[in-house]
Amino acid sequence: MRAIIPVAGIGTRLRPHTHTIPKALVPVAGKPILGHIIDQLLPLDVTQIVLVTGYMGQRVKEYVAAAYPDLDACYVDQEERKGLGHAIYLTRECVDDGPSLIILGDTIVTADFGSLVRRKATTIGVKAVDDPRLFGVVEVQDGVVKSLVEKPDVPPSDLAIVGLYLIQDTGLLMRSLAELVDRDIRTKGEYQLTDALKIMLEGGERMETFEVEGWHDCGHPVTLLETNRFLLERSGNGVPEYPGSVVIPPVSIDTTAVVENSIVGPFVSIAGGSVVKNSIVRDSIVNASAHVETSLLSESLIGEGAIVRGHYQRLNVGDSSEIDIG
Repeated sequence: MRAIIPVAGIGTRLRPHTHTIPKALVPVAGKPILGHIIDQLLPLDVTQIVLVTGYMGQRVKEYVAAAYPDLDACYVDQEERKGLGHAIYLTRECVDDGPSLIILGDTIVTADFGSLVRRKATTIGVKAVDDPRLFGVVEVQDGVVKSLVEKPDVPPSDLAIVGLYLIQDTGLLMRSLAELVDRDIRTKGEYQLTDALKIMLEGGERMETFEVEGWHDCGHPVTLLETNRFLLERSGNGVPEYPGSVVIPPVSIDTTAVVENSIVGPFVSIAGGSVVKNSIVRDSIVNASAHVETSLLSESLIGEGAIVRGHYQRLNVGDSSEIDIG
């Protein structure tokens, strides 16, 4: 089995951070989003990972090569972003007709992946949501998918598609995607994976659903911090000791970070090379080589190499910025 991970998104909602790194490499709970996703796949019988890159794609390749040197990875560049269906269609040269696991590169899903990959039918990950109009939606009858629709005005159910798919016949999916492209069938201006799955369903492909435990969006500062809190809480990391400072778990603090005369936590991630001095930092992500001094930070994202000095703030500071508040 292979895994297909689309990571071509620009991440406009995460600016200024995504001015300098691709969205999939934005850190959360001690590692990039993509790292959390790949770590979930490693225990499975996944023989290859296919990544659809785009914006700053070379950075993604460099990260995977350094962090996962033994991983068999195939890369496809999506020069024009024409939708998720288009992104998956571009991988056709890297795949065969066997099973594939598709998982989005900007969302961390908590689920029993081992149970999912043992299924024999094409399976769609779902979760009940309050407003399904914002998502692809499935209608289920007697445990089997009856219909699929992308972002419907009148949803047939409250089961949203969460961006996790087990495809038993990847060749059939590619032929269905080719039909979308050849006939220029678009929904809201894009080629949608949901529409290709609908073609498969109407052609007789049996589909089931798989309800996930958690679905954690990393595409917005607020949801990124929510995901950071969730991952830290379930990580079971030990509490590092820094003489003269107080660390309140859960936290993730790189061993190369410096913490002096500060209170850190709860729900704080501090990356390698960062310095926190004479400060109180809670519910925040401090990225690599950042410097925080004489500050009280809460619900903040501090970019790589940024410098922050001052008083109580809620900040969203990009890489290499300098904030000095007297």
